[in-house]
Amino acid sequence: MIVDKTAALPEKIAHTVSILKRIASDYSPAALANSFGVEDMVLTDLIAKHALGIEVFSLDTGRLPEETYQVMQEARAKYALPLRVHFPRADALEALVRENGPNGFYDSVENRKACCHVRKVEPLRRALQGKQAWITGLRRQQSVTRTGLAEQEWDDGNGLEKFNPLLEWTTEEIWRYVKDNEVPYNALHDRGYPSIGCAPCTRAITVGEDIRAGRWWWENPETKECGLHVRKHG
Repeated sequence: MIVDKTAALPEKIAHTVSILKRIASDYSPAALANSFGVEDMVLTDLIAKHALGIEVFSLDTGRLPEETYQVMQEARAKYALPLRVHFPRADALEALVRENGPNGFYDSVENRKACCHVRKVEPLRRALQGKQAWITGLRRQQSVTRTGLAEQEWDDGNGLEKFNPLLEWTTEEIWRYVKDNEVPYNALHDRGYPSIGCAPCTRAITVGEDIRAGRWWWENPETKECGLHVRKHG
């Protein structure tokens, strides 16, 4: 017997839309941080489809793959949503490269996190200034560092509510939604890249590897976060 692994998708879509509507109603202004991975494109599609007053922004680190820029352009053409793009501060980036070199992130976890801070964490803080909530495409299934996430949680670092509306979606459900709704997606997903970040820090994975194995593959799984989604424990 063939089991439909996406049978629960209609209910999950309805639940996610209800979360997004509540965010738009109760936490305005709110924003979706879109890295142009497949999960963020699903959320962008839902926000556009339901005409929700939620801003969509992206962080251009300066080291993104060309395929990410391609899907960014496709999203701008498909959706009637203004897309704000935030960049690293030039002075901080120049200081980082002067200190560690252009690829110093390979040398140590500290150097890699410093690079992520300049290229992603600090621009994110600027992007979230004045917002009451931010939305991510994080899923529990993605990584050992994400199993303890909640659908809604307070973000101490940025001082606002953080929502993970796709938290319980499976990979099969994400792709079923994309195909059913003709959602643009990053071409690297078809080449073995389930998780896509900066080009030098992302590789394809092989059969049987964890879906986040291609991110910072030279590090231990427990350190594989960039600093955007660090949770504090009491």
